[in-house]
Amino acid sequence: MAEGFKFELAATDGKARTGMICTPRGEIRTPAFMPVGTAGTVKAMLPESVRATGADILLGNTYHLMLRPTAERVERLGGLHRFMNWHRPILTDSGGFQVMSLSDLRNLDERGVRFRSHVDGSLHEITPERSMEIQRMLGSDIVMCFDECTSWPAEESAARASMELSMRWAARSREAFGDRPGHALFGIQQGSLYHDQRAESAEALRAIGFDGYAVGGLAVGEGQEAMFSVLDYAPDMLPADRPRYLMGVGKPDDIVGAVKRGIDMMDCVLPSRSGRTGQAFTRRGVVNLKNARHRDDPRPLDEQCNCPACRNYSRAYLHHVFRAGEMISGMLLTSHNMHYYQELMQAMRAAISRGAFDAFETEFQAIRAEGDLEPV
Repeated sequence: MAEGFKFELAATDGKARTGMICTPRGEIRTPAFMPVGTAGTVKAMLPESVRATGADILLGNTYHLMLRPTAERVERLGGLHRFMNWHRPILTDSGGFQVMSLSDLRNLDERGVRFRSHVDGSLHEITPERSMEIQRMLGSDIVMCFDECTSWPAEESAARASMELSMRWAARSREAFGDRPGHALFGIQQGSLYHDQRAESAEALRAIGFDGYAVGGLAVGEGQEAMFSVLDYAPDMLPADRPRYLMGVGKPDDIVGAVKRGIDMMDCVLPSRSGRTGQAFTRRGVVNLKNARHRDDPRPLDEQCNCPACRNYSRAYLHHVFRAGEMISGMLLTSHNMHYYQELMQAMRAAISRGAFDAFETEFQAIRAEGDLEPV
């Protein structure tokens, strides 16, 4: 791995793994969930509050930051860590997913992608070299190589062309990244739902050589069953002595299933996005605070949760402030969701260490199946 980085496995249970990624900016306990700080902030939360949930690392978004406030401005102001007041590790994505999601505005070829900004319509280009430059200016600790995130559904020929392009871009990303002590570069496996393409992609990435490896091109609409069918084999194709990162996942049961299949790192906007729309993740499943059933309920959202929302406020209050459009609603529910996700990761790390992951998963699913508390 890159100088200053180290990945250590502490225990395994089946395919599930727990360990530590050691970086110059701090340790990342795995399996790890990375809150998404798209534009230099985890929406509705202070950085110190995010850290208090147990998060060891955040994700920043190359596409959004290059457009606003621009990577050049962030660099002049001391880098992303100082700019957003988060002094622990940051992973930045490459911009590939956002390029895919803006397909009506893009023009893609071998060189890279030209696209119009969703902010002001200005014309921009991302190439593997430019993506590496942007992420260098941001100062992220873990850099993702530039790829094309294959859309779903994808015919086999289209998926192959996309995967092969991503592998050529991966080699260019590796060359452009160079030797940067204290900073790691991750490759991204593509191949949609096709086993042979996933194998070829993994072989190409291993030949190039990366500090960690991501499973890309999933959680793009294929559904959990199809995603798990790929995860049954895709992580095993990647080096066992490097971190394995599943991009853009996901719901709590997605995360448990991914860890069961050998994934070490995940990210998703769901905890914050759901919090802003009145949804809370709990041990009993998703609770919708918009519903009138909560308006006279004096109980906490989750009696076993120690987050500020559960410790200090009732369901009735959370229902009220959401219905009234008060900002504190998104703040409290986002904080709760972040606590829940990090507590879930800690529970899995402990279960793997004890060799009890199957028992953990059985209990996790059983409590969720019971559903939410009955109305008072």
